[in-house]
Amino acid sequence: MANRYSSIVIKIGSNLLTRDDGMLNVARMAHFVDQIAALQKKGVRVILVSSGAVAAGRAEVEPQKKHDTVSRRQLWSAVGQVKLINRYADLFREHCLTCAQVLTTKENFSDRQHYLNMRNCINTLLESSVIPIINENDAISVTELMFTDNDELSGLIASMMDVDALFLLTNVDGVYRGNPGAPGSELIQHITSGETISEDLISTQKSNFGRGGMLTKSSIASKLAGQGVTVHIANGSRLNVLTDLMDRESDIPHTWFEPGKKKSNTVKKWLAHSDDFARGEVFVNDGARDALLSERATSLLTIGITGVQGQFKTGDIVRVKDVSGKLLGLGKAGFSSKIVEREMGSKYDKPFIHYDYLYLG
Repeated sequence: MANRYSSIVIKIGSNLLTRDDGMLNVARMAHFVDQIAALQKKGVRVILVSSGAVAAGRAEVEPQKKHDTVSRRQLWSAVGQVKLINRYADLFREHCLTCAQVLTTKENFSDRQHYLNMRNCINTLLESSVIPIINENDAISVTELMFTDNDELSGLIASMMDVDALFLLTNVDGVYRGNPGAPGSELIQHITSGETISEDLISTQKSNFGRGGMLTKSSIASKLAGQGVTVHIANGSRLNVLTDLMDRESDIPHTWFEPGKKKSNTVKKWLAHSDDFARGEVFVNDGARDALLSERATSLLTIGITGVQGQFKTGDIVRVKDVSGKLLGLGKAGFSSKIVEREMGSKYDKPFIHYDYLYLG
């Protein structure tokens, strides 16, 4: 079998790693590790984004007094992460492979230097044939800055590491038109680059342990495919699902998102996932909007700006919107909101957002 990808991110959700009684499903973990080890030994660079820490901790310890939701999650995550990573280490050791734990928070992606440090760390692990196992650091995350779930984290990692493909493993075969369990519900097997699937057609049902759902997965997959990364959403409970997804000849039922043209600008890829970190907004007139969306590389100038919302300084991320409020993109501010307010509608000696620091889409 020829592997169709040379580098992949695999995301495994909590529901796949947890039994009905809340304990870790060690047999399934072992099967995933067997497949990852086989791919690793064939030269595939594998990054694993694994949920399961909170579920593992819940099965291990019960709070001694009544805590709020965040405190309980911190307790279970801190205890469960040890149990989860130790189990992975034991399983990979049976294949003479080493794994490493990388814990992160959403805030780490807001700062460009932290972002680059994380990328360098993961690259170093891969160059040393170590399998990175990444998870959100729930023990220190707070509700406002948490990822939607590890689907969002895996999308950020796949974009950051410029991999060939992302495998989102869940407990159904893929994206369905409607509830997967309903009679006549249709599996969408192929979504072309730029194709929009109405949110009304996708089930909003969530798993027992996860925070996200299929809407989150399909949204992340569409954005990532637009950056040139292939995305497969498949049933992780299916035997040999990873090796089958890697086989060009395999026809297992699942949803795959066809990628568009590969984006090489790493700053733009960072900006593409930075909406939550925007410090403010600028509104542009129709002429500026048309220029930005044209085929020609165009920076955003103050003469095209009609309004400012929020306060930001040089280097902050800002949203760019048209006069109707539609989001056009995100960019890195060339100067502060105070200067924009003073100079908007007129010519200024430098662009507010240079093209190299502007993501549109």
